Amino acid sequence: MVTVLTEARRARHIAEQVPDPELPMLTLADLGVLRDVTVEPDGTVVADLTPTYSGCPAMAEMRAGVAARLRDAGFGRVEIRTVLDPPWTSDWITPEGRRKLADHGIAPPNAAPRRPAGPVPLDLSPTRRTVPCPRCGSAATEETSRFAATSCKALWRCLSCQEPFEYVKEI
Repeated sequence: MVTVLTEARRARHIAEQVPDPELPMLTLADLGVLRDVTVEPDGTVVADLTPTYSGCPAMAEMRAGVAARLRDAGFGRVEIRTVLDPPWTSDWITPEGRRKLADHGIAPPNAAPRRPAGPVPLDLSPTRRTVPCPRCGSAATEETSRFAATSCKALWRCLSCQEPFEYVKEI
């Protein structure tokens, strides 16, 4: 049993280092899509991944990356499972992941506001999201396109420094 636990920790450590194919400055652990890594009694390593979006085109690369790293580390039997429940949320991006995004000029998603349980209040006032510029910090920004190179990002522009930037949408 001790060996299985040690091997599970080693397998998890290896899987946590796999970079995201679309945001390579982040690992799958930073992004929060690596859900779990276990070792079955027969020695099979099982890694659970949750896509950021339904139909995420990067899932095949994520699965292949995790499987390849684990096999390269000497794990002979590897199974990658896609876990959809609960669905991924941008709240799962780690603080380190948010820092890495900002360091690379990509605005991290805002943390979803915490609210008490119960009915959701209806607010009919106009909505205006403020996304601070990851380069200069200005709040004077505007969305230029709801969709960017990947479905999980939008394009924004800073009105202060005039730099365009991507924003990881919150879910």
